[in-house]
Amino acid sequence: MKALPCTSLLLVLLPLVGLAASAPLAPHAVIAIPDGHQSIGFDDIGYAAPLHRITVPAGATGNLVLIDPANNALTVIHGVSAPTANTGQHREGTTSAIYAEGYLFASDHDPAEVVTIDPQTRKVIGRTPLAGGPDYVRYVARTHEIWVTEPGKQQIQVFKLSVAPKPALTPETVIHVAGGPESLEVDNARNRAYSNLWKSKTVSMELTSHKVLAEWPNTCEGSRGIAMDEAHDHVFVACSEGKVVTLAPAEDGKVVASAGAGIDIISYSPQLHHLYVPGARAATLTIFNVTAAGALAPVARYKTAEHAHCVTDDDAGHVFVCDPRTGTLLEVDDH
Repeated sequence: MKALPCTSLLLVLLPLVGLAASAPLAPHAVIAIPDGHQSIGFDDIGYAAPLHRITVPAGATGNLVLIDPANNALTVIHGVSAPTANTGQHREGTTSAIYAEGYLFASDHDPAEVVTIDPQTRKVIGRTPLAGGPDYVRYVARTHEIWVTEPGKQQIQVFKLSVAPKPALTPETVIHVAGGPESLEVDNARNRAYSNLWKSKTVSMELTSHKVLAEWPNTCEGSRGIAMDEAHDHVFVACSEGKVVTLAPAEDGKVVASAGAGIDIISYSPQLHHLYVPGARAATLTIFNVTAAGALAPVARYKTAEHAHCVTDDDAGHVFVCDPRTGTLLEVDDH
């Protein structure tokens, strides 16, 4: 990957300097997650578009919480994992969930399992053992598969999903990712998936062959979250040292912006062309406008909380940032 010249990078950073000088805006609302008052090890919060719900795997509480972004009403699905003593770490209980073909699939860390949930009855209807501790759970529509990252094993476990006569996950293969995998996003249209190594590189994989195709230098000292602009074929990578990198898969990527500190999980709205970047140490959420060329320009900054490292949005301007210490979500209205 070729970095931008210093003069070009300054043009990206200067607007952020001006934005940082102004006081950050306040969140629109604070949403308390049931049983989360002693902290929740939030990690992979997301959005299930077919259900029109924000998905909040609530760590050691053992619950999966669904939020209606229209009114912030909560639905609690109990028993996804066994409740445990909550230390606020995001390797406890359930920390990732995805909707696929009528069902929700969530992680459980102890024991290491994928949990199948019927969102209509709000009941757990199946459990599938994993080879290692889970991190991200993702659905591959092109191949009707569930992919689960297992960083301790440095691999992604792939399951074939069938839903008739009842949902079942059948182990299919394992994708080895030495030095990773961290994060996971799927581009079904282009037959690609993307993950990170913990340091310096982003991995491109082919969905149908399950092969690692390339490792791209991403300039991150610590590679963390991934988001995608599928329409323009851009991959955004969050760096723990405090920057966001845009990669163009067709061109091996380029650096277009840096912001905040302690960046982990990020989210992108294709409708608004906005990238949401929480800074865990800066305790802010920066909103970037993204051009068709992948350039980023900061447009707003909100006050969040220390250690607030994860974010998701519903593509309609409702943005949710986790606050692990208080067990709450902070809502920002990006309208």
